[in-house]
Amino acid sequence: MEGRRSPHRRSGIMKMKTKQHILLALRIGLGVVFVYAGILKITEPVAFAGSVAAYNILPYYLNYLVAATIPWVEAACGLLLIVGYRVKAAAGIVAGMNVLFIVLLASTIMRGLDIDCGCFRQGGGKTPAWVAILRDILFLSVALILISARKERRFSYR
Repeated sequence: MEGRRSPHRRSGIMKMKTKQHILLALRIGLGVVFVYAGILKITEPVAFAGSVAAYNILPYYLNYLVAATIPWVEAACGLLLIVGYRVKAAAGIVAGMNVLFIVLLASTIMRGLDIDCGCFRQGGGKTPAWVAILRDILFLSVALILISARKERRFSYR
């Protein structure tokens, strides 16, 4: 009976596979969100620069530099997450960006600014800052899960 696996060992393997599937879904989902957000901003750089300028934090000339850079970083990190290459690095950058986004959005609330976050649609309807903060906390949580996930050996039975 050496060839048969015990029920306990099988359930451990099933739990590991379930965990891997959940991590895969989280990784691809977060990647798709960031590729989508990046592409929307890449296609409308002037509108996104206006959204960046509305935060009233950067000097005028830096608004365009940020508007030209952030979307490409978002899209690149999203693509890395989707294909599964350098996942922890991409998730770390995504987590850092989300912390920055949360701080910036909180600053708009504290300063009484009523602006669109510039997250997904440029020039469309406004997303309330608190809704964007909650969304960014969700994205940050997923990124932190991906960073902290230990890579399991596929055929290890220990």
